Amino acid sequence: MISIWLVAALILMICIFLAIARAVAGPTLADRVVALDTINTLIVAIMIILSVVYSEVIYVDIAIVYALLSFVATLYMAKYIEGGF
Repeated sequence: MISIWLVAALILMICIFLAIARAVAGPTLADRVVALDTINTLIVAIMIILSVVYSEVIYVDIAIVYALLSFVATLYMAKYIEGGF
């Protein structure tokens, strides 16, 4: 039987593919950065959902570390766009 959590993860995967399309077709660099940040946020959400499905706490820890690295990468890209280097 398919769990509601797996359906939610599949819906988030569809959203990731839409965000990838936006990252490829984005007219500006800022649009691409926002799309990549959206993809990272959706990946963290999927990790949390898989943590619930498989009853594994380690996925939450991995999601927290991934979110932190994603945040730092977003700050780095924003500074690059601003021309701070």
